[in-house]
Amino acid sequence: MSADASQQQTPVVPNVIIGPNVEYFEPVEGPNVDHIVTEDDVPVDNLFSEKQQRLLTEPLYSSWKPEVPFLTMANVGLFSSASFPPLVPDVLLSMDVVAPSDLFPKSNRSYFVWEYGKPPDVVIEIVSNKEGGEATNNFQGYARGGVDYYMIYDPFQYLSKEVVRFYECRGGVFQLIDDESHFMPSIGLGLKVWEGSFEGHVDRWLRWTDLAGNLILTGAELADSERTRADSESSRADSESSRADSERTRADAERSRADALEEQLRRLGIKPEQ
Repeated sequence: MSADASQQQTPVVPNVIIGPNVEYFEPVEGPNVDHIVTEDDVPVDNLFSEKQQRLLTEPLYSSWKPEVPFLTMANVGLFSSASFPPLVPDVLLSMDVVAPSDLFPKSNRSYFVWEYGKPPDVVIEIVSNKEGGEATNNFQGYARGGVDYYMIYDPFQYLSKEVVRFYECRGGVFQLIDDESHFMPSIGLGLKVWEGSFEGHVDRWLRWTDLAGNLILTGAELADSERTRADSESSRADSESSRADSERTRADAERSRADALEEQLRRLGIKPEQ
């Protein structure tokens, strides 16, 4: 590598800005990325993986309301250094960052750590064969890159008998977390395997949850939930209206009975008590 190239690729430390409610990083001019291949246009995933990736990204934008901005993406390059080839996680989640408004410049097309000022908080790999390196090269790369949480989802058990392996980075080393809840308190999310229907396909899917174990709903699920709630409210209102009508009918019947009794007493010459 030439001296010029070495200087050009020196990692840049971003400026830290403390706001009223949040600490964030101000992007500064980083390495030149014109020579970097950010996309190769080679389709590599199967249909299940494609759906699973969307099930892990779309619900966060549709239903999750954290206190800080976030960015989640699927199958996009993660560059920790301009000197090394990227990793391409199936899904990543990064808290307290904002996507650039213009996504077309090359420096904005991938997750460049020096641009966002921090590594992703969560990376998820979905195993679809034995060649992806999820438990070897990628495992080491994500730990070295400072990712806090790493999950390997192996629904077909290509790599081991474990369908889910969940790791937390401690002291720069991933430690296996033997906890079925897979909670990440610092983020406010958990992960769990859920059996159900997504886009008409019943299968075992990896889903985000809140810290109470409730699913983070997809947009379609949220709309269905809102419709169910609205229907329930409408049924309750109809029930209340029917009850009120019944009370009015009963009151009218009571008045009619009282009026008839009063008229009968008058005919008998008895003055009704007022």
